[in-house]
Amino acid sequence: MSVEHLHAVPHLTTALSGPLHDIESHLLANQIDIEAWFRSEWLKTPAPFYASVDMRNAGFKVAPVDTNLFPAGFNNLNPAFMPLCIQAVQSALERLAPRARRIVIVPESHTRNLFYLASVATLQDILTKAGFTVRIGSLLPDLDAPRTIDLPGGLQITLEPLQRHGDRVGVADFEPCIVLLNNDLAEGRPPILEDLDQVVLPPLEMGWSNRLKSEHFAHYRKVAGEFAARIDIDPWFIDPLFRNCGEINFMKREGEDCLRKNVNALLEAIQKKYDEYGIDKAPFVVVKADAGTYGMGIMMVHSADEVVELNRKQRTKMAAGKGGQTVTQVIMQEGVYTFETWGEEQAVAEPVVYMVDHFVVGGFYRVHTGRGVNENLNAPGMHFEPLAFAETCITPDRSKAPDANPNRFYTYGVIARLALLAAARENAEAV
Repeated sequence: MSVEHLHAVPHLTTALSGPLHDIESHLLANQIDIEAWFRSEWLKTPAPFYASVDMRNAGFKVAPVDTNLFPAGFNNLNPAFMPLCIQAVQSALERLAPRARRIVIVPESHTRNLFYLASVATLQDILTKAGFTVRIGSLLPDLDAPRTIDLPGGLQITLEPLQRHGDRVGVADFEPCIVLLNNDLAEGRPPILEDLDQVVLPPLEMGWSNRLKSEHFAHYRKVAGEFAARIDIDPWFIDPLFRNCGEINFMKREGEDCLRKNVNALLEAIQKKYDEYGIDKAPFVVVKADAGTYGMGIMMVHSADEVVELNRKQRTKMAAGKGGQTVTQVIMQEGVYTFETWGEEQAVAEPVVYMVDHFVVGGFYRVHTGRGVNENLNAPGMHFEPLAFAETCITPDRSKAPDANPNRFYTYGVIARLALLAAARENAEAV
């Protein structure tokens, strides 16, 4: 692999980077105050064990669009950042479970996705190198004995049936101190994990069976407002507007009026901001399930009519989330363009930042050659550029331009930590 590729990052369309240039300048000028503020906030509200944040960079705006508390892409991180991951794990578990020695990871049950299992194997490797004995306890219903699976890149993973004895779970004769969930619980809270006398990270309450994106972004709105006041920027530059409806049924066409009204109101609010800052782009809205991941149950709309003119195939797609779960609530979120492009083909890209505890440990770009600047990239056909973050997100360089790579990555690290702080407050409220 060439040196040039190792240090390549997606190109940000310069014609659109003016206002963001101002944001990055504000962050650099206020770095000491920003870091002091984060330190005080983490003392008040400790961070979740781990998280990943999907972001979009429109040049005139950079904002999180999703925060995942059960991250599934550790295999996409730059291997050079492994020491950051190990140190962050050690720091987190010294705080959360200082006497712990043994960990069971409880993963998702879709064993056909070898890339996901490669992420779990990488997570296991990180935890092992941090000084813990780690096994994988699977919830697969047909798993009655250990199963070893060969993975891309020469990796292997061994799944073992998760068993419960009294108020503790483990695998075979291995009883862990910590149960680490890497399962987002979108399909419900498994009874085997309820009321355990063990440390469970993250807590069951933060799974998608309990959590709503609209609640997370309500917390984020407050965090972004506090932060923006400190560095004197309009919070809109870092915060996607959103609205949400109550119960909805796409197949029975129930709740359409609420959808139409809220999409219309959101488009008008976005247009008002575009007019304020002279942005010559068409506003759009992302309608997606209020709970869940994997890019399912998502549509982009440019007018309120689009949400009520869906054909049967589109309704069916919107009505089902991960694992076939029925979508009954949706969030309508300001669509944030992504004006970062990757490679000669100028494929559209968006950054994903990973954190363990309150430490940024790396990131990568989700890239899609078949999608546009105003489309969802978390879709079939996407790929990842694991070495794109050739520099960490914690090393800004004031001697360089505000949009130079280390400063752009620092911006991403700050925005990701704001989303993490919102999740920390969400967690404190839930438990």
